[in-house]
Parts: sequence; C-alpha cells; structure tokens
Amino acid sequence: MATTTIRVREPRELIALVPHQLGFQPDESAVVVSLREPRGRVGLVARVDLDDLSDASCGPQLARTLVTHLVHDGAAHAVLVIYTADDGGPGPDATAAAGGGQDRRPPALPCRSPRTRAAARHLAVAAEPYLGDVATWVVGPDGYGGLDCASPECCPPGGRPLAELESTATGAHMVLAGSAVAARRADLAQIRAADADARRRAAAARVLAERRRRATDAGDAEAVRRWREEAMVLWRTEVDAGRDGRTGEHPPRLGRIEAALGDLRVRDAILVSLVPGTGDLAERTLRSTDGRLDREISCAIARIVDPSGGLEPPEECATVYRATLEAVVAHGRRRTEAPAVTLLAVLAWWRADGARAAVLVERALAADPGYRLALLVQEAIDAGLSPGWVRRGW
Repeated sequence: MATTTIRVREPRELIALVPHQLGFQPDESAVVVSLREPRGRVGLVARVDLDDLSDASCGPQLARTLVTHLVHDGAAHAVLVIYTADDGGPGPDATAAAGGGQDRRPPALPCRSPRTRAAARHLAVAAEPYLGDVATWVVGPDGYGGLDCASPECCPPGGRPLAELESTATGAHMVLAGSAVAARRADLAQIRAADADARRRAAAARVLAERRRRATDAGDAEAVRRWREEAMVLWRTEVDAGRDGRTGEHPPRLGRIEAALGDLRVRDAILVSLVPGTGDLAERTLRSTDGRLDREISCAIARIVDPSGGLEPPEECATVYRATLEAVVAHGRRRTEAPAVTLLAVLAWWRADGARAAVLVERALAADPGYRLALLVQEAIDAGLSPGWVRRGW
C-alpha cells in the first residue's frame, strides 16, 4: 500500500499511476485506489489477489476490509483496477449482434470473465453504503477498458491499446521523479548476493563474532556490554561509509554486523538509530535499561508510528540505511537474514512503500517464521496502518 499527492483527471492517467504506486506491475490482481477530497486526490493504493477478491466465500469479507481501509484513508470515492489475463470470450450481447451465429467481433476484454465480475461485484456491494458507485477498469494482456463501458468510442471491442498507458503525463512525471516499476511483486525484495570472495570474508568475521558472543554468555555482563557497544560502532562506521559512497567495501565489518543483529538489544539499538534526532540514545540503551530510557525509546518509535509526532524519514538517511542493510543481507546467510530484512521492511513501511514492506516481511518470515518484529510489521500492513507522518496529513 502507498500514498501520493498526485491528482489525475483521466482514467488512463490513474491506471498508469498504479504500477508506480505499488512498485511493480500487477498480475492477476485487484487494486483499489482511494480518491480523497478535494478534487479527487489519490490516497491509498492497495492490491489483493484477484482469486481472493472473487472467491465466493472469502471475497465479500476481503471487500469489506478493503472498504474499511479506504474509509479510514479519507476516501470520498474509489476506483477498482483489475489486472488479469483471463479471456472470458464474447458476451451474450456480442452473440446477439452476430445473429446467434459465429461471433465476428474482435476479442472481448477480460471484463467478461466471471471471476473478474465476481471481484467487482463483491467490492461494489461493500463500498456502496460508504463510497457510492465504484468505477471499475480492467487491464488485460492486449488492452484496457471499463468493466461496463458500452461505448465503442471510449472502449472499443478488445479494449483501448496498452500503449496509451505508456505515454501519460503521470507516467512521465513518475519516471522523472526516479520511480521504477519491477516486473513482478517478488522482485521488490530481491537483493543481489555479493561475490563469493566477499561472502567468505564476511562469513569468517561473522563466525569469530558469534564465537566471541557465545563466550560471554557465561555471565560476564561487562563483556556482553562491550561486545554490543563495539557492534554499534561498526554499524555507525558502515553507515558513514555509505554516506561517502563506500557501502559494502569492507565485508568483514558486514559479517560482524550480521552477527550483532542476532542480539535483540543490538537490533533494537540500530532500529532507534534510524530515527532522526535520537542522538546517542541507541548507545545508551546498550549500557542499561531503566524507566527513563524506556520512555525515550517509546518516544523514538512514536516518531515512526504515531500521527501526533510522526516524522517523514529524511530521504538521504533512508537511502543510506537501506543500502547498508542490503549490503549486510548481500554478504550474509539466508537462514539468518530475518533481522536485517525486517529492518528493511520497517524502513519501507516508514517510507509508505507498503508493497515492498509486505514482500520483505514475507522474506523475513520465510527465514524465521516466528520472528516477532517481522510479525508486528506484518500486522500493521495487514491492518492497512500507514506510518505516522502519512496519517498526520489526513
């Protein structure tokens, strides 16, 4: 899910915006778009599987959930865009036009598919009391058009050409703003692995760091504290390297950071360090815990989640933190990547990139199904909860 301040005046401009808002090209998907007052400002954009929304048993409940999110987003109206390769074939009107014989019209849009119509019907029923009629558009492999559009001038048989969606003012604006659309949803969480030699160097450092950490478990609290503080120094050093354009140039350091992220205290300190204005709070949380520190930590997290004091993540900082965490993942092991990938999901969610956050959470939980922070982020995404700075503007 994502938000934007772009206003669109034509259906094709709105449809062209959807992949940029999601970050990937939808496939067999139903996407709802919130239109807020004044003047139809685009708000929430949420995607679900077409099979789920069209399902006779779970579809109506899913539709009600989507409408709840739209209403909470402040939607005055909504648009549904369905992406499908279904070929429902010509409908009864086409057969009648052909005199009951062989249909000679061009192929119909997928909007005649029973699956597509079921999905649209479920959303329409759920939305009618709150949002009125929901305009529904269908994007097929060869064309797009309105679900119930009967005008050949607007939606000719076979639909309007997809090339129209590739030459819109909205699309040009998004590309100039640096937006890139992934071919598939799964691509949003792809992180290219470092070369074999860099991974070996990182692994050697990680093993030594983990061995040293285990040696402190015998009860040497001072040794544990030093290990954690050293880990925080490594994190700060790698972030500084990223600001100078040198992310990932020191694989042993990345291996030690990967080991440190397995310690919940260090992970939480790194999470706090992502928040602007927290100073040395991250380091202080590694030395002791008391009521005052707990309140400071809660205030720091509130800058991410609460609308009253929610901060928009500074672009430069968010970019550097993302690159640093991705470098840790690229040099590490799949089975222990849940901490770093979850922090990437937190960053994505904070930046209102719900689609990427959701895919990253899935990746983190694939590595560790019980990872608590990932489960909390997943709950926020499933509930349609936006970061604090976004909700502050509603």
